[in-house]
Amino acid sequence: MQDSIITAVFLPLALAFIMLGMGLSLTVKDFKNIFVYPKAMILGLTNQLILLPIFGYALIQLFGLTGALAVGVMILAACPGGATSNLISHLSKGDTALSISLTAVSSLVTIVSIPLIVNFAISHFGEEGSIALPVMETIIQIAGVTVVPVSIGMFLHKKFPKLSHKADRPVRIASAVFFALILIAAILKEKENLVDFFIQSGPITLMLNLLTLTVGFFLARVFLLSKRQSITIAIESGIQNGTLGIMIAATLLKNSEMTIPIAIYSLIMFMTSAVIIILTNRKPA
Repeated sequence: MQDSIITAVFLPLALAFIMLGMGLSLTVKDFKNIFVYPKAMILGLTNQLILLPIFGYALIQLFGLTGALAVGVMILAACPGGATSNLISHLSKGDTALSISLTAVSSLVTIVSIPLIVNFAISHFGEEGSIALPVMETIIQIAGVTVVPVSIGMFLHKKFPKLSHKADRPVRIASAVFFALILIAAILKEKENLVDFFIQSGPITLMLNLLTLTVGFFLARVFLLSKRQSITIAIESGIQNGTLGIMIAATLLKNSEMTIPIAIYSLIMFMTSAVIIILTNRKPA
């Protein structure tokens, strides 16, 4: 993908705005929750940072995916959860505090893990001529559009709590609009090949989403976590920061084909999330 104002300017700014909005709902206490809920935090981070990339790699091998689409799946699997997972956890009657804490901590850790996983994917699955991510430069770039805006949001939340509370809903709505526009742009960029790409990467992204949601929930139950915590861990395992993934593929790697599995996954995760919300809000007979 050639540099354009969308990939070079709008996409990073949109991601930074979304992360700023997430920061408006965060406090230092959320990072301390790793000590308050050690078992839940460790399990959630293990699912997201270790099992998700392993599942992604295994499914790529199972479905025989290669080239840019395979790299796109691994980019997705390397991404942390996002503000969307916090909202879905809340709507699904999960543990919102745990969700926010998992997103916050994983967003910090993946700054380092993303370039390592993505470079492995490029060398293993990438087509000839694919560019690799410079590790330190990528860490700085990802931090610039994730950690810095989140930190600013947390600062605003602490200094102006009433204003932050009032701004929370409008910022969430604007973030959802930005996210939708990014998805549409990614899909339109490859509209001529969309059907073929969907046939190739649709089943694998659906399987990845269902697998991570299911394994996340049942592992949490095996480790005797509460139902609310289990719901949250499932959501944090299966709902990824698609905006960050698309930015890595389109802006840093300049490859629009890699964005397709991420865009398709993002559409699928909203459908499965709707099912989860409905199931968790059913009134008992």
